[in-house]
Amino acid sequence: MKRIYLIEDDPKIAGLLKDYLEKYEYEVTTVASFDKIIDEFKAIEPHLVLLDINLPRFDGFYWCRQIRSISNCPIIFISARDSGMDQVMAIENGGDDYITKPFDFDVVQAKIKGLIRRIYGEYAAPNQSESMELDGLQLYLTAMEVSWKGQTSVLTKNEFILLRAFVHRLNNVLSRTYLLEILWDDETFVDDNTLSVNVTRLRKKLEQIGIFDCIQTVRGAGYKMVNTWSELA
Repeated sequence: MKRIYLIEDDPKIAGLLKDYLEKYEYEVTTVASFDKIIDEFKAIEPHLVLLDINLPRFDGFYWCRQIRSISNCPIIFISARDSGMDQVMAIENGGDDYITKPFDFDVVQAKIKGLIRRIYGEYAAPNQSESMELDGLQLYLTAMEVSWKGQTSVLTKNEFILLRAFVHRLNNVLSRTYLLEILWDDETFVDDNTLSVNVTRLRKKLEQIGIFDCIQTVRGAGYKMVNTWSELA
C-alpha cells in the first residue's frame, strides 16, 4: 500500500481527500503539526506528498524546498492559487505537478496513480542498472544524480526522467508531446509551460557541473541532446 502525506490546512478538504483516496487503497496521513512537517515526513516516509501553498507560518514553496533537500519523493501541489506564476514557482521549487482548486477528485486520483506508476511501477527505471555512462557523463539511476569530472548535481524526478530520455536518444529530436507524455500520463492535464521550466532547470543543473549547451531547442519540433562535453574532457 502506497503512503501519501497530505499537507492541507483546510480540515474539510483534507478529510474529503483522505476518505476518497483511501477507497483506492492509499494510506493517507494528514499533517498533524505545521511546525513539524519535516519530522512528520521523515516518520511517515511517504511515497508521495500532496501539498497546499497557503499554510500557517511557512508556505508550501518553503516546505517543498525543505523536503527536496532530503528526498526526491514526488510532490503534487494542490492550491486555489491558479496563476501561471504560482505554477511555475511550484515547479521551480521542486514540485512534480500542480492541481488547482476546486478540483475533480478523479483527476487528483489519476495524477497520483500516474506519478506513482512512473516512479515506482511499470515505468520506473530498471533496478538492475544503477548507472549509465556516456563519454564520461554518469547518470546514477537510483540516486537520481548526474556527474561529470568529479562534479555532481542532484536531480528532481522530472529532471531525471528528461535527462534519461535525452541520453537514451542522443542526437534525436524529442517532440514536446513525447516529453509531456513521459512526464505526465495525460498531457491534457498539464500546462505546456511546465515542460519548458523543467528543461530550463535541467540545463542549469548540467551547467553546475560544467556542461553547457547540450540540450538544444529545435524550433517547432522539440528538444535534442548533443554531446558537447566530450570535447572538454
